[in-house]
Amino acid sequence: MTLDIEKKVQAVDVDDVRSGEVQDVSSGTAHLQRRLGGKEVQLFAIGGAIGTSIFVTMGTYLPKSGPAGLLIGYTLWCMNVWCVNECFAEMSIYAPVPSSFITTTSYWVDEALAFAQSWAFFLCQAFLVPAEITALHILLTFWTDKMPVEATVLIVLAIYGVLNCIDTALFGKAEFWLSIAKVFLVFLFFAFTFFTMVGWNPLGDAYGFRYWNNPGAFSEYLTTGSLGAFWGTISVMTFASFSVCGPEYISSVVGETKSPRRILPSCFASFKYRMLIFFVGSALCIGIVVPYNDPSLAAFIAGSATGSGTSKASPYVIAMERMNIPGLPHLVNAIMITSLLSCGNGVLFAASRALFVMGQAGRAPGIFGRTTKRGIPIYSVAMCLLLGLLALMGLSDTAFTVLKYFIDLCTVCAQFNYMCVCITYMHFYWNLEAKGIDRDTLPYKARFQPYASYVGAVAAVVAMVALGFDVVAPLDVKWFFIDYTLLGVFPVMYGVVKVVKKTKYVRVGTADLGLGGMVKEVDDYEDVVVHEPEGGVERLFSGLWEWGDLVRWMRRLKVED
Repeated sequence: MTLDIEKKVQAVDVDDVRSGEVQDVSSGTAHLQRRLGGKEVQLFAIGGAIGTSIFVTMGTYLPKSGPAGLLIGYTLWCMNVWCVNECFAEMSIYAPVPSSFITTTSYWVDEALAFAQSWAFFLCQAFLVPAEITALHILLTFWTDKMPVEATVLIVLAIYGVLNCIDTALFGKAEFWLSIAKVFLVFLFFAFTFFTMVGWNPLGDAYGFRYWNNPGAFSEYLTTGSLGAFWGTISVMTFASFSVCGPEYISSVVGETKSPRRILPSCFASFKYRMLIFFVGSALCIGIVVPYNDPSLAAFIAGSATGSGTSKASPYVIAMERMNIPGLPHLVNAIMITSLLSCGNGVLFAASRALFVMGQAGRAPGIFGRTTKRGIPIYSVAMCLLLGLLALMGLSDTAFTVLKYFIDLCTVCAQFNYMCVCITYMHFYWNLEAKGIDRDTLPYKARFQPYASYVGAVAAVVAMVALGFDVVAPLDVKWFFIDYTLLGVFPVMYGVVKVVKKTKYVRVGTADLGLGGMVKEVDDYEDVVVHEPEGGVERLFSGLWEWGDLVRWMRRLKVED
């Protein structure tokens, strides 16, 4: 039994839609409005993915794996997330409604599974808010250790409240500029790595791939020899299952995206390039600039670093100070802070929208399904801000330990959501076949299907089970419960809802592929809306610039001269 969980949007005049005065038609959920353009969605996808994992915590896994293990682990996991991305893409572009990947689970698989999935996604995003604040406080300690944790938490939450409670358009503009700062910083790190490794540094030291030879390409974790190198690479993959993300952020805003059928295909199609550049590229650079046995990095991980400078979890800052580069560490640290602000802002947006849809669907208290007249889910935003206060745990534990708590909790939630998305895609694929619908007629046809969904689902299960492989023998009770409690909670949620609400599994061939008329609403909207032209920024970040664009640009410059 599926639930009619979304209220239909009131009818609007077609001329108003064409003129752009009405942008919320076919939003799929009452009162949410389509105000995000192509560049905002592209940069939101980038902003949600680039944050703590790349700038701070990726380096903490270098001592376990070594540079080669770090690069291999990230590359392998990125290949898996590409498979998951293809599942998100085809379904979200076909049905661009709020929290589309959860709504489709309800209609095409089972409302009980959608209930557990919605809580998994919400908790993942909600736990990321205090995680980003904790990481931001770590960066502040680069200048001083006198800044109270309470002050950092309250100031950052106040900023998030302003950006998320006033207007969706304001959120989009803020995310646009903050995400540009992230992209700039990533390429600054790449340039720093290249120029310093060839000798362009104050020491004149062309260190190249020195640290791949001494102390070595692989570290040893848990045991020695080749088996130790293997476990080190596995540990990287468990962390990559937390840090490599992105398609869920695009899917979380499809219901508020202008012209979704035009904008979304390039957003999803370019995801593979973003993974290659931002995640694999960062893993390569981090293994170049510092050795895996660096004492500053080890002190931060152990929690023994004290005083200002304890933010040296970033390998780039460590390398800059080692090379006596004045000023640059301060600039980089400042930009990293704005980047973490952007990431926290993005995940709070995603969490509040997920809770909003849960409130309307009866998966959370109904008050969370209410909005202001301007379409802001104010109560959902307020709850997510309150959960951000969990960052105050840093008062009693070391910052890195608190960060690790949130990372492990988010990993289970994220992989459970990925598993559900892949299962839902399988049912979508099988229902299309059963109903005789050619996938070539869909707005977007994903590659490698249905095999990509099989790979994604299996990998998600393995990631959840293997998350605490290094705390089992010998058994660390605290970390065992942190790593595996939610893995037991979500199936219990599914079973309770199954019994209490008496939901039924949607048999293949009987699913409502129209989602109760919402897909038709999107079709009608796309037929009448006047698409805004694709801008240069959107084309750049969607990976669609071609050599022809460059040639035409050069010719125009020549003519103007």
